[in-house]
Amino acid sequence: MDCKIARIGGDGIGPEVIAAATDVLDAVGKLSGHRFIYKDITVGGCSIDLIGKPLPDSAIDDCLSCGAVLLGAVGGPKWENLPSEILPEKALLALRSDLKLYANIRPAVLHPPLKDACPLRCDIADRGIDLVIVRELTGGLYFGAKGRRAGGDEAYDMMVYSRTEIERIGRRAFDLARIRRGKLVSVDKANVLETSRLWREVMHSLAEQYPDIDYSDMLVDNAAMQLVARPGEFDVIVTENTFGDILSDEAGMITGSIGMLPSASLGSGTFGMYEPVHGSAPDIAGQGTANPVAAILSAAMMLELSFGLSKEAEAIRNAVGRTLEAGCFTRDIYSGKGRLLSTNEFTGVVISELR
Repeated sequence: MDCKIARIGGDGIGPEVIAAATDVLDAVGKLSGHRFIYKDITVGGCSIDLIGKPLPDSAIDDCLSCGAVLLGAVGGPKWENLPSEILPEKALLALRSDLKLYANIRPAVLHPPLKDACPLRCDIADRGIDLVIVRELTGGLYFGAKGRRAGGDEAYDMMVYSRTEIERIGRRAFDLARIRRGKLVSVDKANVLETSRLWREVMHSLAEQYPDIDYSDMLVDNAAMQLVARPGEFDVIVTENTFGDILSDEAGMITGSIGMLPSASLGSGTFGMYEPVHGSAPDIAGQGTANPVAAILSAAMMLELSFGLSKEAEAIRNAVGRTLEAGCFTRDIYSGKGRLLSTNEFTGVVISELR
């Protein structure tokens, strides 16, 4: 089976972790008889440097000519003072919107070997963390009207959500809860925001159609606290764009490092964009110390969700787990025990565990 993948290295450590993920994919391909064909696309700050804008005109069509997109990270301090319309992050928002990828799936798992890297109390970490955040990806503040007035001294960003947008992300979350542990928490700010009151209204209507799911509401500030106090009690969390962005980063840190979290951005079909949750980390770019786990696990999600290769995806996840169990760590998750490895060395161990 040939699988065509749009490969976007991006900025900072993006190319390094995507190279690691690609090496793992190629190793899986050799073992399973599949061939992965890559179409390289320049997006983000590197595209600004090359052509003056973060997203080439052909990028969307190039992505759609493939079965999935594998993305590293975009942005960095080098470009943060540019006009807002050409910031590297604009490319990411455009990809999500133009590719119609409205659902962001972000699993957060605390692997037992990383308990020492978890910043939470030992008794909390010992209970385990295994949750998924389902984030609405193409609405809310990031895509609402925005601008300046009063001579530039006043700024505004509009949060807008429709019933249709809320219902489709809600169904995705309920369906996911149904194949996991059957528990769903919807996070909003219904005591303040009108969009959240509509969100809660729609989610309650959906809950009546899923009587087998243990459903509850939670305000976002309480959710942030409970993720620290009792993360093991969460199964699936569904929320809007901005809240999901923040809470998923928090979830990354309590699992030992944001470098551990993969993600999938999905639409109505099998096409998706897969990327690590972490940013471009320009401070460590080129040093060979970046954690490739999030990118590797994002590739595993891609195999399962876009190409239907569940067995190969599980093989990758198991290889990562065995690598960690063998005491192999990158700098961000190293606690002084085991072996401290570079990006390439860690990737090599994962590949050897595949075999």
